[in-house]
Amino acid sequence: MNIQLQTIDSAPAASRPLLQGAQKALGFVPNLYAAFANSPAVLKAYGQLSAALGETSLDAAEQAVVTIAASVDNDCHYCVAAHTTIGQMGRVDPAVLDALRDDRPIADPKLEALRTFTKAVVNGRGHLTAEQQDAFLAAGYTAAQALEVILGVTLKTLSNYTNHLAATPLDEAFAANAWTGAAGSNPAATATAA
Repeated sequence: MNIQLQTIDSAPAASRPLLQGAQKALGFVPNLYAAFANSPAVLKAYGQLSAALGETSLDAAEQAVVTIAASVDNDCHYCVAAHTTIGQMGRVDPAVLDALRDDRPIADPKLEALRTFTKAVVNGRGHLTAEQQDAFLAAGYTAAQALEVILGVTLKTLSNYTNHLAATPLDEAFAANAWTGAAGSNPAATATAA
């Protein structure tokens, strides 16, 4: 699908202040935001969901677990790279980030329970067995945190699916953490080279 990457100048008027805010906060406009900018409502929703995730009880490592595990299961090359970078900035243990990217168990049992629960939410589309729910709670998480995981999955569903449609090229800021996925194909890298 031809989803144009908008600039601050080319974007619809209602998207421009949001892109300007990203430019000011990050020093650049991420290509994902440039894709979202085609619809001011979608760009705004992503910003609000992202801010809300930051207000949850999940710490930086737990947010990385949710966002990267969901993005790995959705095979989103852009978001795995971006959230690996964000995790590094948040001083998340590199071993945790590597396990997430490789889709393998995390040594920390509580974070592993969170990764397993997140994957169950994504793959089960929210339909979880009693055993999956009990394992999450037994690891020390709460029912409120189960809802916070769903918030993170919602955020990543919006961005992962957008990146699939737009074949969003990876920004230079995330290039050091490029991820090729389980299949070894990277449509975003192909789009960048084109």
